[in-house]
Amino acid sequence: MRSFAYVSLDASGRRKSGFVEAADKEAAIQTITQEGRFVLEIAERRARARPSGTPSRSKKVTRDELALFTRRLADLSSAGLPLDRVLQVISEQSESETLATVCGQVLDDVRGGMPVSDALAKHPKLFSEVFTQTLRAGEASGQFPQVASRLADFQQIEVTRRSQFASALIYPSVLTFAAIGAVVFLISFVVPRLRTVFDSLGADLPGSTKLLLTLGDVVNKHGLLILLGIVGLVIGYRAFVSTPQGAFARDQMLLKLPLVGKVIGKATISRFARILGTLVYGGVPILESLTLAGMSAGNRVIRVSTDRVREEVREGSTIASAMKDTDAFPPVLIHMVAIGEETGDLPKMLSRVSDSLDFEVDNGLRRLINTFEPVVIVVMGLMVGFVVLSVLLPIYAAQSAVK
Repeated sequence: MRSFAYVSLDASGRRKSGFVEAADKEAAIQTITQEGRFVLEIAERRARARPSGTPSRSKKVTRDELALFTRRLADLSSAGLPLDRVLQVISEQSESETLATVCGQVLDDVRGGMPVSDALAKHPKLFSEVFTQTLRAGEASGQFPQVASRLADFQQIEVTRRSQFASALIYPSVLTFAAIGAVVFLISFVVPRLRTVFDSLGADLPGSTKLLLTLGDVVNKHGLLILLGIVGLVIGYRAFVSTPQGAFARDQMLLKLPLVGKVIGKATISRFARILGTLVYGGVPILESLTLAGMSAGNRVIRVSTDRVREEVREGSTIASAMKDTDAFPPVLIHMVAIGEETGDLPKMLSRVSDSLDFEVDNGLRRLINTFEPVVIVVMGLMVGFVVLSVLLPIYAAQSAVK
């Protein structure tokens, strides 16, 4: 017999979790169904590996796994299970050995009397301050399941957004590298071997051919220096953006980029609004919520502007008027925040703004892809065409002279 952990709904629609012994998964579902319950989730219990010490760094936990962890935490706690049982089930169901180990350590801390939020905060590489502070507020307000559910929604949206950006960049990146590789190959290997052919023609070479030969000579003679220069620029850039001033300048430049800047700005504001709404819904004090939302927005410009908003709010100003003074937040966010402050439902208004901006980001991303792909193809064609034309022109001129 094997043991299965399950989450089910009874006839009244209430969730119930537990364990059942059965020969296989189908038999376990049948047993639960015969008791008049509908199975929502079921998985075989596995032996939990709990080595001492911290998890190995090589076993990275993905954002998808963290989002699934939070969703299970919300669902199982909503079903009425004690939090220690919740952590035990999650640990046994987790597909990540590292996350299962961490859950085991958190479970030990919780059984020792520590709140879940404090136990999770001992693992800051996995659970951010926004995550633990929100859960801490949920514990204090008695709304732990609801707050965990909001966190799970937020994490799932973040995973989807990152996946969209990664998918959108794959094809243009492949095209760009293919174009650069093709031109470098032609200039480095093909053109130098044609120099003797051009010299034997004895005719004056066109300007484009001379430029191409010069580029070939530079690449062949100073290729290593060029490569080292590129590596140096990358290292210098990374060192520059690692400073507060450099990071601010980079983020400011990203927001001002043509076409791309608007999409990045809307995505940043959407993330800021969703985090702020989640924190306020969880019961985190507004000043602390502003601090955490600004830190987690992913852009230094928004972070600095949020610090100004927080100081004005501390002095008695409303959030909406403080945001308006910074000139960093869009009017739609300011107006919805003002409505939320007036109606006392700020989290709902922030969630609506975030949903609206996410829709605009999706549309903007599609337009960017549709614009960028043909541009890359045209540029690639022009570069390759320039090389081919520069090679063929002197040959064609020599043939014409012979005739």
